[in-house]
Amino acid sequence: MNVLLNLLGKLEVEGYQVSMHLLAPGTVFGEHSPCEPRIDAVFSGRLRIVVGGQVNELGPGDWIEIPAGVTMTAEVVGDEPVLGLDAARDHAAA
Repeated sequence: MNVLLNLLGKLEVEGYQVSMHLLAPGTVFGEHSPCEPRIDAVFSGRLRIVVGGQVNELGPGDWIEIPAGVTMTAEVVGDEPVLGLDAARDHAAA
């Protein structure tokens, strides 16, 4: 848990708005395009993210930068929930 809190603090110092999430097995996010650049990180479980047609499977300790406006999907893979975080640049703090 210290690793999670440490990363959360570092991202907030860098001007990101960070939210933690726990996603149940079977969770699927359909095709969408984020309005702002973001970072998705996984601390437990497995998350398959398709960004601009490229498949990325994230596991514990993995993270990915997702550019604004790029089409993406995501889904929890396997029977374990995904504990992770999303970080988007906080333009109010910039």
